Amino acid sequence: MSLIVSGGTVVTAAGRFQADVRVDDGKITALGRELAESGDTVIDASGKHVLPGGIDVHTHLSMPSMGTVTCDDYYTGQVAAAMGGTTSHIDFCIQSKGSTLRAALDTWHGRARGQAVIDYGFHVAVTDPGPDTLDEISTLPEQGVTSIKLFLAYKDTLQIDDMAMFRCLERARDAGILTLVHAENGDAIEVLMAQAVARGELAPKYHALTRPPELEAEATGRAIALAEVLGAPLYIVHLSCRPALVRVREAQARGARILAETCTQYFFFTKHDLDRPGFEGAKWVCSPPPREIEDQAALWAAVRDGSLSVISTDHCPFRFDTQKSLGVGNFTLIPNGVPGIEERLMVLHQAGVRGGKFDLERFVALTATNPARSFGLEGVKGSIAPGFDADLVLWDLDRAHTIRAETNHSAIDYSLYEGMQVVGMPVTTIIRGRVVVDEGRLIAERGSGQFLHRQRI
Repeated sequence: MSLIVSGGTVVTAAGRFQADVRVDDGKITALGRELAESGDTVIDASGKHVLPGGIDVHTHLSMPSMGTVTCDDYYTGQVAAAMGGTTSHIDFCIQSKGSTLRAALDTWHGRARGQAVIDYGFHVAVTDPGPDTLDEISTLPEQGVTSIKLFLAYKDTLQIDDMAMFRCLERARDAGILTLVHAENGDAIEVLMAQAVARGELAPKYHALTRPPELEAEATGRAIALAEVLGAPLYIVHLSCRPALVRVREAQARGARILAETCTQYFFFTKHDLDRPGFEGAKWVCSPPPREIEDQAALWAAVRDGSLSVISTDHCPFRFDTQKSLGVGNFTLIPNGVPGIEERLMVLHQAGVRGGKFDLERFVALTATNPARSFGLEGVKGSIAPGFDADLVLWDLDRAHTIRAETNHSAIDYSLYEGMQVVGMPVTTIIRGRVVVDEGRLIAERGSGQFLHRQRI
């Protein structure tokens, strides 16, 4: 018995067309007209658009940070993702100082086990790159992990130096692994933060003012230079500003293997949101911080022309009432991170597609197809074609919805997009041929999500 998604408009990165989608054993087996046979289960998608499930390649669930832990675990965060039309994500597991990459993976597998409702993979953040860790990088692909992350910021906790970055890039290149870089100059930022605190400049807005775009651009260019020397592939995470984008475009024009993403929040907010009355601006504290209107325009242009190929969330949720409040009176103690895993696709559709920034096909490319291609899931996730996993999301492009934290599904107590009205939203989410969400009802069982064993880059 097959599952037939019938009568919808199928949308891929290459085009759109009317077709039924036939699913057998969790895989798409055919596209065509009137595919249903006796005994098949039929989902009527008439009047709906059928899109590949969203893939969010930058999330932080159950992650310890700055004396607390992100408030979404692998259940609440993934429920929120599924409600918003995301069917797969790649989360970051962090190496502890003095420990191994394998131990980090074991810890994060334990956090996901029995909790997941969508499919997931891992990047491993290398924070203690001694000789044994460098040797261990080559073992990651056999564990299904084909990407590592390096932090050039967060001095004395996550940040590594240039020698370590160079060595990690080299080992990753040789192992067929993509290196991701958080590109900010952590040394200079540390000085600027200390100087601001000494002057009594402690409000949330100083988080943005002590992390200027020039320091993001400098670190982006430095990472690109080292990657180019080695011929190593590099992926810049959460690019937020035009100066850093210039470095990426220049490298791409030279033929370097440089990819970059931006995140949803950078299209909608600026550094001035951190200066909201009272402590409200703490809700927007993330790194890099939101920038200026001019940077937003540059990012929209870059996702249209392909300089930026992925839009993720950097979903790193801390509750305002009990976690962001740790930094009342000192911005350096505000946990860095913002939520967005549920809202990503809806707000991007509203501002991007309905706003005339790009078409629905480009929307699919930025949120599903390109993430799959970049992170070892090509041919498995990210499109609607025979042989792919049947990760399908039925969208009602005329359905109006007002975003509110109280009706979202994350454990976070606020939404950056509170009160935003969108037209167009996912109404049914299917993963590997199983309906996991239908009309706001969670159907998936806890623990039904699967680990993604990704291909070498």
